Amino acid sequence: MSTYTEKIREIAQRLLKECRVEMVIGFRKGSVPMMNEPCFVRKPEEVDALVWDSNCGINLANYLTNRKEKIGIVAKGCDSRNIVNHILENKIKREQLVIIGVPCQGMIDKRKIVAMAQGEVLEVTESDGQVHVKTAAGDQTFDKKDVLQQNCSVCVHRNPVISDEMVADPVEEQKDVDPYADVAALEAMTTDERWAFFDDLLAPCIRCYACRNACPLCYCPTCFVDEAKPQWVGKSQDPIDVRTFHLLRAYHCAGRCTDCGACERACPMGINMRLLTKKLNKDCLDLYGWEAGLSLDSRPALDVYKPNDTNDSIL
Repeated sequence: MSTYTEKIREIAQRLLKECRVEMVIGFRKGSVPMMNEPCFVRKPEEVDALVWDSNCGINLANYLTNRKEKIGIVAKGCDSRNIVNHILENKIKREQLVIIGVPCQGMIDKRKIVAMAQGEVLEVTESDGQVHVKTAAGDQTFDKKDVLQQNCSVCVHRNPVISDEMVADPVEEQKDVDPYADVAALEAMTTDERWAFFDDLLAPCIRCYACRNACPLCYCPTCFVDEAKPQWVGKSQDPIDVRTFHLLRAYHCAGRCTDCGACERACPMGINMRLLTKKLNKDCLDLYGWEAGLSLDSRPALDVYKPNDTNDSIL
């Protein structure tokens, strides 16, 4: 990871010195462990703030919407796919971007670390596929594969799909995983079982909208939950209002979601609302052979109509 950091700094400094970009969007160390922050570097001498490790889970495409500058941006696989979405949806122009591609081997789940560690986590480092945790009670080491974010453990697009410069050679994509195993398990349930499952899943929601704010797809000037004339959904903790928010937000992401995990990562209650968008992702794949953000040359599945579209796709 240190070599990634050095290469990112080298590329960022060169881009800024040559005036090819006005700023570089990357990551810097956060004020607490496992919480790296977005970083906007505008001067060559500021690039030493940039870092890269397995705590860079925030989707930086979220910071591109409607920007006018020439921008360098650090992008792992899911970030790059959301950048493709932004370009296709006319939220940024391709010529505005210099994409610094980072082959990704997964982000660690801070909740898993906190649950497994003994005592307050003071520092987290990694090497050779292991995560080293320093706590007030002592040191512990975990295999990285055991503490990955769930979306990263089943990711099959770890390499950037578009880039202008790469910080390293592509990593081998995972081939022995089923990205939709959890969705298949839900589909096998009865209607009553699914209703009970989602009731329990969404019950802890406090309507903070952290999932919406972290999502690079949620860029509407006014969200439907904030509309007053007409009011589409209530502001209360009524279960109907909670379900309406999550279900409608999921449908707004249909055919667009890259399963980057930003929503679940941001949720203070640890709700796996990704299951809603993953079901729609699976439907788009099954019905149209479509996965979001893989190409600038194809329009999203729900953006086009073909006479031979299956009737099963009409919802």
